[in-house]
Amino acid sequence: REALEDYYQRNREVIINLAKAVSKTLGFEENYLEKEFELETGADVSAMNVYPPGFKPNTQIGLPAHYDPGYFGSLIQNVNGGLQLNYKQKWINLDMPSNAFFIKIGDHAEVLTNGKYKSPMHRVILNNEVRRISVATVHGPSLDTFVKPGPEFVGESHPPAYRGMIYKDSLEANGYHEIDGKSCMAQLRL
Repeated sequence: REALEDYYQRNREVIINLAKAVSKTLGFEENYLEKEFELETGADVSAMNVYPPGFKPNTQIGLPAHYDPGYFGSLIQNVNGGLQLNYKQKWINLDMPSNAFFIKIGDHAEVLTNGKYKSPMHRVILNNEVRRISVATVHGPSLDTFVKPGPEFVGESHPPAYRGMIYKDSLEANGYHEIDGKSCMAQLRL
């Protein structure tokens, strides 16, 4: 229990610091994302997964193609391989050394930036020769945060591409407990 508490505390520190860095690269004050997503009371959800050798031998897919809600998603795993990202309609293997920390953009960062940053579709591919252990975390805003395209990302030549929605409502509308290739973007795109 103590090891997990330490991991999540340090993970949260990394994510908050990354949010500050991303805010600055967007040209805003460093706590822009922290304020917009109300990160002080943000909702993070983790899944710990074990894919044993020979798991689901009739398929190569360990977790079907999907998107993640939230502003960031993070992953740590014990072996290289297993994660693929969809880029221009092609599946790309992610070269991620064991125990490296992988972070990606989530659906709600896409909404806030009005599509400037994109939430990538991804999936897990099985390796039937080794045991893969992973901890995936979705880092979300406060459940009560109303997420919409920020006025800084909307203009005459770039109208809003997404409708606003309370974070908790977007999770419920998308069936947040299911992984089936859906994205909350279907409910949010205009």
